[in-house]
Amino acid sequence: MTTEIVIFAVLFLLVSGLGFVAARWRRPGDLASLHEWGLGGRSFGSWVTWFLIGGDLYTAYTFVAVPALVFGAGATGFFAVPYTVIVYPMVMLVLIRLWSVSHVHGLVTPADFVRARFGSSTLALLVAITGIVATMPYIALQLVGIEAVLKTMGVTGDLPLIIAFAILAAYTYQSGLRAPALIAFVKDSLIYLVILVAIIYIPVKLGGWGSVFDAAKAKFDATPAPGDGILLNSSNQLQYVTLALGSALALFLYPHSVTGVLASRDRNVIKRNMSALPAYSLLLGLIALLGYMAIAAGITPIGKDTNTLIPKLFDAVFPDWFTGVAFAAIGIGALVPAAIMSIAAANLFTRNIYREYFKRDATDAQEARVSKIASLVVKVGAVLFILLIDPQFSIDLQLIGGVIILQTLPSVGLGLFTRWFHRAGLIAGWIAGMGTGLVLLYNIANPANNHAHFGSSAFPLKQLGLDTKITIYAGFLALIVNLVVAVLATLVARAMKAADGPDATQPDDYHADQGDPRVHDLEVASST
Repeated sequence: MTTEIVIFAVLFLLVSGLGFVAARWRRPGDLASLHEWGLGGRSFGSWVTWFLIGGDLYTAYTFVAVPALVFGAGATGFFAVPYTVIVYPMVMLVLIRLWSVSHVHGLVTPADFVRARFGSSTLALLVAITGIVATMPYIALQLVGIEAVLKTMGVTGDLPLIIAFAILAAYTYQSGLRAPALIAFVKDSLIYLVILVAIIYIPVKLGGWGSVFDAAKAKFDATPAPGDGILLNSSNQLQYVTLALGSALALFLYPHSVTGVLASRDRNVIKRNMSALPAYSLLLGLIALLGYMAIAAGITPIGKDTNTLIPKLFDAVFPDWFTGVAFAAIGIGALVPAAIMSIAAANLFTRNIYREYFKRDATDAQEARVSKIASLVVKVGAVLFILLIDPQFSIDLQLIGGVIILQTLPSVGLGLFTRWFHRAGLIAGWIAGMGTGLVLLYNIANPANNHAHFGSSAFPLKQLGLDTKITIYAGFLALIVNLVVAVLATLVARAMKAADGPDATQPDDYHADQGDPRVHDLEVASST
């Protein structure tokens, strides 16, 4: 155990050191602006962007939460694989349009775009608040990953976790987006190394893949429960499909995903990355199988904490030195996205709350300073999510966040293609969708952990009066309500000739690329 702790600590501190050094990497003349601190100067090329977005999207959620769900529920846990397969071709055209209009108008956040597109500070405020709130449980999920590793190594108490996130807060504060961009190279290299070794070494040690799947089937056959099993069944197929589709729609609505995209140098960088990022989906499928390996190895969680399953599996089958490397991969895999997420949420607060409602004439330096402080506050909010919501599977922290962020799809996602919606319609749709989503989540119980509310994101249709055991992703239902209300309210607003906000964008803005005269230098864009 001592060997594991030493190797984990050394690699963790080494990477943290890179986080501080990153302030001098690609350093501009002045780091005191959101374009530099929060978007890395908008200058990242294909390789940096690939590691940055990959490090942003494939997190402790991937390494800890997905295998834990597969261990507990079986085939349902593989929803993460198809959703990360379909998301990249689906969003590529969306993201290049967002990149272009953001660079033409000097936009930093999705709420900035909504403010420009629909001329509504209220709608932009709702989008900003939604992004901040949805990001907090995602950051909390990263905390859970580090906590699981520490617990497996026998490191108890909250102090080590607090120290880890204090270090994260410090280098994020100093280096901004450059820190996770640089660290992502190490993080992804470690994860690829650990997973490639795991998928070869562990099955051989357990008697082959046949033994692994046989053990998983025996476990689910012995403890039958609705929706569990190595194959999908009639009660969970709709949940699987809607969860995969809903998660795909939600993924690039998250502010941290947008941050990685806007930091890219040009549209071709985004196109190349959307073509190459599915390589991570192959890795994700292999990682999910660790859940079945844990069953075959007879692993049981520490207490009722299913997040410790994969760390315990590594501890049981690997030599101590390699276990330390694997634990470091999980820990570092949590630090990178947590840094990007806190930066993205802080940018939302600064641009769309602080500047809009408190100090309209804020300078670049003032914006950067407020954003740095806000990034610290967001991390505290993530800790509160862990204390107040304790679902059976930590993946539900991300899925609950998905229900919330999906409600920005009409204004952000559809807004990139059409100005048809009236701002009053979008606001009404957001209120209806968000209210529906929260009510649905509140009424989802989880007997496994004695939670009467917010137990998961799988809503039982029987609660709508239907005689069925089928469940559906709560976010999918909430989004349908949002869209229906937005359409109806828009028709009513148009019929009443209600005043609509001005559109500050032009059709050509959505196709501009690097070298186009409309794509201003950062100094010009930041002052507009």
